[in-house]
Amino acid sequence: MKKNTLTKLVVYGILIIYAVVTFIPFLWAILSSFKPLSEIVSGITFFPEHFTLNNYTEIFSRQPLFLRWMFNSIFITACMVILNIIFNSMAGYALARVKFAGRKFWFFLILVVLMIPFQVTLIPSYLILKAFGWLDTYQGLIIPGMVNATFIFMMRQFFLNFPKELEEAAQMDGLSRIGTFFKIVMPLAKPALAAQAVFIFMSSWNDFMRPLIIMSSEDMFTLTLGLNSFKGQYISFWNLIMAASTLMTMPSLLIYAFFNRYFIKGVTFTGGK
Repeated sequence: MKKNTLTKLVVYGILIIYAVVTFIPFLWAILSSFKPLSEIVSGITFFPEHFTLNNYTEIFSRQPLFLRWMFNSIFITACMVILNIIFNSMAGYALARVKFAGRKFWFFLILVVLMIPFQVTLIPSYLILKAFGWLDTYQGLIIPGMVNATFIFMMRQFFLNFPKELEEAAQMDGLSRIGTFFKIVMPLAKPALAAQAVFIFMSSWNDFMRPLIIMSSEDMFTLTLGLNSFKGQYISFWNLIMAASTLMTMPSLLIYAFFNRYFIKGVTFTGGK
């Protein structure tokens, strides 16, 4: 009994230390967003000596396109989350429940896609988007990313554990396969959908590489690209970078806080098979 208690204390101690070490840089960035630039570049100080809110107002005065970048990020991320939830869930459900020719082939093809680093596909994707005339457009970012092999596999694992009796009862009541999916299966798949939504939101919201390659007009930048505008050749406005980074981080924290309980359930259910 004492050995188990000691083990728990050691594990919790390690986790607490890790949490503190991880949280300190994040806290420093938030506190630095309330410091003037001179205080940041003069040396490493944790708490601001001259507290100011000017950094947050100066973001918008120095860079009038900041609101446009915020809109671009919100619009692209919202489209990515909605489309991924719909199409990944439909594909995962089909692989788990619907018997069709070549089902195993498509499943193994998805597993192969999971093994390919996305960097390998950047140049082919760029050339295809250029051929379609979709460079520097919303659809150039949204359409190639509206399905994801990782989450198709995740949803398949979830639907394999889904009780068939509910679907059979719905079909006996006259619902079609599509009606059963949208009216019975999807509402009961909230934990898996929430987990998927959190992952997709974080991936799309923080994406830097793909917007860097696809977007060229400044008014089409996302927030991740726009933050570079506060970095110059001779000086970087770290006070503005910290303030803009704090504003950019807030939606991610709110999304995770709101979906936290569903997120944990979804990860547990999809990994239980």
